[in-house]
Amino acid sequence: MKRWAGLCVGLAAGVAAAAGFDYRLAPRAVADGVYAFVGLTEDFSEANGGNIVNTGFIVGDGGVVVIDTGPSLRYGRQMREAIGRVTPQPVALAIVTHHHPDHFLGGQAYDAAATGALAATRDGIATDGNAFAENLFRLTGDWMKGTEVVVPGRTLAGGRLEVAGRRLRLLELAGHTGADLAVYDETGGVLFAGDLVFNDRAPTTPHADPARWLAALDTLEAITREPGFRALVPGHGQVAGDAAPIRRTRAWLQWLQRTMDEAAQAGLDINEVLARPLPPEFAGLPVAASEFRRSVGHLFPAAERAALGGER
Repeated sequence: MKRWAGLCVGLAAGVAAAAGFDYRLAPRAVADGVYAFVGLTEDFSEANGGNIVNTGFIVGDGGVVVIDTGPSLRYGRQMREAIGRVTPQPVALAIVTHHHPDHFLGGQAYDAAATGALAATRDGIATDGNAFAENLFRLTGDWMKGTEVVVPGRTLAGGRLEVAGRRLRLLELAGHTGADLAVYDETGGVLFAGDLVFNDRAPTTPHADPARWLAALDTLEAITREPGFRALVPGHGQVAGDAAPIRRTRAWLQWLQRTMDEAAQAGLDINEVLARPLPPEFAGLPVAASEFRRSVGHLFPAAERAALGGER
């Protein structure tokens, strides 16, 4: 009876949170002046409102640098309120790491002129943003109320950037999408890897190029070996103090690509590939089964073309 009562209380609390559309964003201190908001390791749903993403911010002497703006206008506003509880400093720059919707649809809460992304990311948001937003409306419902696409007004590129009194290294990479921006705060020793790195959650692959992604992971892992490195903030999953999430992401991608290639060379059809079991090392990962199914759809056609002597 007590267990049932506890379950009812938990469900009631969840319903209440959803009814108030409260993301309950609580900044976690990662290093001196560096904070992260850590999302759930789930798929999008009305229950979580799209709060499955990691975002963050860096406080400098001259302002705040935001890393990704979240999945909705509500999220972006609540993120700004949470930042305001930590510091009165203004936002000097909001960086969008790539063009997937959970990373940029909170952009209305920020000044577009102070929001930046790689050129290809800005183009992707302009081209695909409305379709992404419509899909999140379908998946998360009224959490998305009032959300509209805002294209970042500033074009960023790889290299060092001094902003708000912090030394940032912008890493222009690709693989998860055609344009992935990782941000290393050299002042605090914190690497924001975006969705190039997933920690204890199966990676998503709708725009993936596994070969380029694996190369990007090598670049990121090299940073974790530099003197002064303190923490890694993945795009999804818990913050880490070492390169373990990079190695796990690499292992998943290598297994995934190997599975696609072997199945294509064996002449299997897509249904036979979908029926393959997950290996024990990945079977317990959150959303592994569903992400594997999606990845077969994303990647197997290219593997079939390669098996037939064509290009991926």
